[in-house]
Amino acid sequence: MISELREQKRNKGGRPKKQIKRDEQLAVMCALVERKAIEYKAKTANISVSEFLRTLRLKGQVDMKIKTLPKEVLQFIGMLNHMSANLNQVAKKMNSNEMLNGYDRDALFDVEKFIKQHIENVAKYYQ
Repeated sequence: MISELREQKRNKGGRPKKQIKRDEQLAVMCALVERKAIEYKAKTANISVSEFLRTLRLKGQVDMKIKTLPKEVLQFIGMLNHMSANLNQVAKKMNSNEMLNGYDRDALFDVEKFIKQHIENVAKYYQ
């Protein structure tokens, strides 16, 4: 009894259980052209085919949530992620009371220039 209570309290991790378990399967017969159209519309709505058909049947329409970012913005986000990793390494060195060598200082100044340049670019874009 006590071991059962311990097992219930213990968090084993992993993905939490869903409130509504979708374990029923429903087959839909359609032509190849119809299937491709349904898959395209689901992909455009950025949801799975199952979610698309469920929503379409229950609500009568599917809200299109097209959230695409321009290529430049995605590149900028990637560069920011790279810079944050570099800054994290610098902070780790500083926190361990190690002195920065010449290469690290130059890299830090380059990152600073890069950040200032992109702040100006973003400010110009929104003016």
